[in-house]
Amino acid sequence: MSDRTLWEQAQEAAAVVRSRCAVIPRIGIVLGSGLGPLAERISEPIIIPYDQLPHMPLSTVAGHSGRLLAGRLAGQDVLMMQGRVHYYEGYSPQQITLPIRMMQQLGVRVVIITNSAGGINKAFHTGDLMLITDHINFVGLAGAHPLRGPNDDRLGERFPDMSRAYDVELLELARRVGRQQGIRFREGVYAIVSGPSFETPAEIRMLRALGADAVGMSTVPEVVVARHGGIRVLGISLISNETVDSFEAAAQPSHAEVLEAGQASLPRLESLIEGVLQQLILN
Repeated sequence: MSDRTLWEQAQEAAAVVRSRCAVIPRIGIVLGSGLGPLAERISEPIIIPYDQLPHMPLSTVAGHSGRLLAGRLAGQDVLMMQGRVHYYEGYSPQQITLPIRMMQQLGVRVVIITNSAGGINKAFHTGDLMLITDHINFVGLAGAHPLRGPNDDRLGERFPDMSRAYDVELLELARRVGRQQGIRFREGVYAIVSGPSFETPAEIRMLRALGADAVGMSTVPEVVVARHGGIRVLGISLISNETVDSFEAAAQPSHAEVLEAGQASLPRLESLIEGVLQQLILN
């Protein structure tokens, strides 16, 4: 761990971005497993590998390139994380959320966070898009919380409100864009587990009983830190596999399936995100 405070780490990483970019975007995008190709749609991108950003954790998972891109997408200046890091990779909750802290220091106002998730709701199918309306933070509730430890008031208040973690106006904007484009999507609650193993049938039945519609191993720490820092959040899950809730089920989830589903559904996700960007007005 660095001997720098989180504030100092975020400031030092942000300073590198400022030195490379003539325009600092106010919109951030985080790409989940298999969704990295969206970065290719950014015009004239400035590309900064994570290993060139001080204190930045490095991606170790297939489908996460580990690059920061700044450029234009759908008429907006955006800062895009092409790949993220996860708690299961051995990093602390504070480390995996440092990119969001960096975005906060750069003045990002809105972040669109995407992921690939297992469908728990029996009405969901592989390839569905789900707008995240709420989450269940199992990792954080168990103590591995990104805000654990002394609070730095420069980053946010001690007890941030999570009753509307996913911005109501951004959700309505995404719904409107979906209707305009004829994109059918789901809405639901995302549950985070630490991973890296997929869930047992008993765990899936438990998650369903507790109200989760989808499950994954990311996103929630980033959302918590974004809200702590006053950044508005739109969350979108790609349902990349249908979870197994009984021993008799023939399906077996795999990371290869997650990446394949991401490629197949990418055009709809691209269309939705670009439509939101085209209509998004920042105050």
